[in-house]
Amino acid sequence: MIEIAVFELGYVDTNAYLLYSPETKEAVLFDAPGDSFEVVNAYVRKHQLKLTTLYFTHGHWDHMMDGAKFHAAGLKTYANKADEPLFSNPRGSMRLYLPGSMPLEPVPIDGWLEDGEKITILGQTVEVRHVPGHCPGNILFYFEKENKAIAGDAIFAGSIGRTDLPGGDFLTLAHSIRTKIYTLPKDCELLPGHGPSTNVGWERENNNFVHD
Repeated sequence: MIEIAVFELGYVDTNAYLLYSPETKEAVLFDAPGDSFEVVNAYVRKHQLKLTTLYFTHGHWDHMMDGAKFHAAGLKTYANKADEPLFSNPRGSMRLYLPGSMPLEPVPIDGWLEDGEKITILGQTVEVRHVPGHCPGNILFYFEKENKAIAGDAIFAGSIGRTDLPGGDFLTLAHSIRTKIYTLPKDCELLPGHGPSTNVGWERENNNFVHD
């Protein structure tokens, strides 16, 4: 059994997901928006958890803003290689759509995750699915035992990630959603990068941006 704490943080209300085992107290984090270092660590201390790893769904600034702080604190970091420029040179890569003079530090990535790769998180097998289109390196993490998927900004409740940013492409995103998200079980809960959760079946039938 995995517990999930959701934190809506940063300039544009980005979801950070803290997953942990009540038995072992081990915890992992998905995405690191602004203010997440302080907020998540306060939660970790309160519940006496051991936070070990930070997984990025993608490299856009609102998902990686506090990433350097977590890495400096000793967390291992993982992402998809296609977004390497966003992590290594975030200000240069994203300067055209950063709000003001917001501070943004490069994030060292310890390992690159590939499409179809199976990894172990909190004792469970998790499938990594590459779902580009919102950006080149967006990945989804499918927890089969929990029947949940952390989807990044590929899809939202009744909507999809924007494709007008550098590296975005609507046709690529639509293909990703149809082949990598809509092929998950219909009752699989989708945990997006912004907004409330949804499920595959509802999106397949009702999402007006990408039809099944």
